[in-house]
Amino acid sequence: MQAVSFPDLTAVALLGAHCDDLAIGAGGALLTLCAGRPGLAVHALVLSGGGTERADEERAALAEFCAPAHVELTVLDLPDGRLPAHWDAVKDAVTALRGRIVPDLVFAPQPGDRHQDHRLLAEIAPTVFRDQPVLGYEILKWDGDLGQPTVYQPLTDEVAEAKADLLAKHYPSQHGRDWYTRDAFLGLARLRGVQQHTRYAEGFYVDKLALTLAEGAR
Repeated sequence: MQAVSFPDLTAVALLGAHCDDLAIGAGGALLTLCAGRPGLAVHALVLSGGGTERADEERAALAEFCAPAHVELTVLDLPDGRLPAHWDAVKDAVTALRGRIVPDLVFAPQPGDRHQDHRLLAEIAPTVFRDQPVLGYEILKWDGDLGQPTVYQPLTDEVAEAKADLLAKHYPSQHGRDWYTRDAFLGLARLRGVQQHTRYAEGFYVDKLALTLAEGAR
């Protein structure tokens, strides 16, 4: 499978509806992306969980998932499960982030997600970040909304296992969920790896990309 690289990344935007969405959906990609890039600017926006233990979990988790890059994290306190009723606040928050950063790459939920909070953010992200590639990550959960990704990030064994371990380490508030287990996260990563000829991978969804096919173009 032909790989597309981003050799000149300087800034990345991360969008999540809830604390742990980013780590579940793109934790392996973040570990891979940020390794060896201490100068990378990572700006993360999470819409709910502000002022709670979940915000503390998220701050510690992203610091480790994105090391050695520096993470600027904003966690708002919009109500979990009610984000569509706060459309204006969500759009304003994403627009404010776009005003602070011109990222080379954006991570957001994938548009086929059945959770209303994730789906809303997936719909808003490309309307704000119009000139950046938006990678839609998938979130393992009860709803059974896993589809067919269009883009894959291969993960080494070490990265896949580190992701599963960091999810367990940093989000103790989620340990009571029956799907929130190490074998579940590794199982999905193994499935996505099969689909792109590696042992482990993460899958992403991309609606629109611009090509540069001219000879000598970068």
